[in-house]
Amino acid sequence: MDFAIQVILPAAQAFIMFSLGLGLTLADFGRVFRGGKALLIGIVCQIVLLPIVAFGIVSGFDLPPVLAAGAMLVAFCPGGVSSNVITKLARGDLALAVSLTAVTSLIAFMTVPPLAALAIVHFMGEAAPEFSISNLAVFTFVLTTVPVMTGVLVRHVFAAFSIRVEKFLSNLAVILWLILLVFLFVGNWDLVARTFEMMGPALLLLPFVLMVMGWGAGRLLGVSRTQSKTLSIETSIQNSPLGVALAGAIMGTTAGISELALPSGLYSITMYVVALPAILLFRRIDGAENSQAGMAPASS
Repeated sequence: MDFAIQVILPAAQAFIMFSLGLGLTLADFGRVFRGGKALLIGIVCQIVLLPIVAFGIVSGFDLPPVLAAGAMLVAFCPGGVSSNVITKLARGDLALAVSLTAVTSLIAFMTVPPLAALAIVHFMGEAAPEFSISNLAVFTFVLTTVPVMTGVLVRHVFAAFSIRVEKFLSNLAVILWLILLVFLFVGNWDLVARTFEMMGPALLLLPFVLMVMGWGAGRLLGVSRTQSKTLSIETSIQNSPLGVALAGAIMGTTAGISELALPSGLYSITMYVVALPAILLFRRIDGAENSQAGMAPASS
């Protein structure tokens, strides 16, 4: 189990981020600087508002300290790779989704470690494990920024090959994470069940509130419905594999998965429980709008 947490899990996370980078081109990074209002809203939602909302929910549910810290840890993580797939299914702005995921992943090594340190000390107090913020930053850099940029480089140099294997590797990355998640859960089922009983409602409420917040921020600040859908999804879908890997790095070698990692693992499930109905709702909204447009009388 220790080998899976300390070696296989970080390797799987790096592979997931490599598959993300393989789907990016240099033009995608150019779009980041031209992204305008929607991209800026997404970054603020992800890096600033999301942790604030998570802190409020975690504090309101009065969770055990280590679980509260673990919930904050996943809230600090960048957007998940699967958010791009969900955005496509919801008929959102895929280019915006890719740009947001790329930006938050590339800067995660600067944003996640100090916030994680603050949350762990705040909630766990004297029971907080000792760890180096700089070492955690290096660990995050190796697991996120390096593989993403490697994927971008491979895409740039071997474009035709990358396009052929991109979808396969992306699907493989998701399957790999699911297998690893099942392995970790089955090996610690009693602990997982107790944890979900304590914090299941909080981990279901969090993605729901985040999804509403992303949508509301987009509509309130005047971006399109399509971009607002993307903001809703990108704000609520987190890179939970990174959260589990970071928890393992913070807690060190333990007998099985640590309690600090469990909120990230469980969020892998609860965020999709909320996201899947949202996809259907977004598609229904599109369908209703298209029907109304088709029924509208032609102007003379």
